[in-house]
Amino acid sequence: GGSGVIISPDGYIVTNNHVVEDASEVKVTLNDNRTFTAKVIGTDPTTDVALVKIDATDLPNIPFGESDALRLGEWVLAIGSPYGLQSTVTAGIISAKARNLDIIPSQFRIESFIQTDAAVNPGNSGGPLLNMAGQVVGINTAIIASGQGIGFAIPSNMAAKIIDQIKSGKKISRGWIGVSIQDVDENTAKALGMKEPKGALVGSVMENEPAAKAGMKDGDIIIAVDKKDIEDASALLRAIADKAPGSDAVLTIWRDGKNFD
Repeated sequence: GGSGVIISPDGYIVTNNHVVEDASEVKVTLNDNRTFTAKVIGTDPTTDVALVKIDATDLPNIPFGESDALRLGEWVLAIGSPYGLQSTVTAGIISAKARNLDIIPSQFRIESFIQTDAAVNPGNSGGPLLNMAGQVVGINTAIIASGQGIGFAIPSNMAAKIIDQIKSGKKISRGWIGVSIQDVDENTAKALGMKEPKGALVGSVMENEPAAKAGMKDGDIIIAVDKKDIEDASALLRAIADKAPGSDAVLTIWRDGKNFD
């Protein structure tokens, strides 16, 4: 079981992939206790987003907000049905952004979680995280079982892009450059003449892929994408995945003690 958020009056509902994954049938119970059999329109295991639809009209719905505009300490509300307690509302603040937890069971996982101390418990998965304007800024997804006040949500900007692709009937696609990467530790940074560890170290470049065609080499460190700084390997993965396949990207790399685009 889990929660969800109605995003359109004709019955489209966003939830988590792990809520509906491998289900033979999905039932949706609304706040007025009406129950529907839902159709799974599409899922994206790499971000843990799913879109389902029920046969209903004139439903109340909530718009997506701008998750990139969230600031640490900003108040938010988490809504869901933890432990089957329908329509539970909790309040908290944004504790952190762009958390990478390695919890999505996919080697191509895309994680950039919003962390909040609003109470999130089993059953909240798929429910909305709202800003004070009543907009969805996250989809509640995960908790740390041994901790208190530590919950995580998929940013609305990421979820909205996935939902748009699912609704359009297109295959979910993301940017790809064809490299294996890892974080830059302090020793590596010193060995390569960097003042501080940052960026993503290229372990290997795959033949005939975009990075190889652009002249990237093993051992390069990618420090920016389109002039925006890259702090670590996860940040690079998110930046490239956010670009449409076939689009251009300017990568700044550190090689032989110098920056190159």
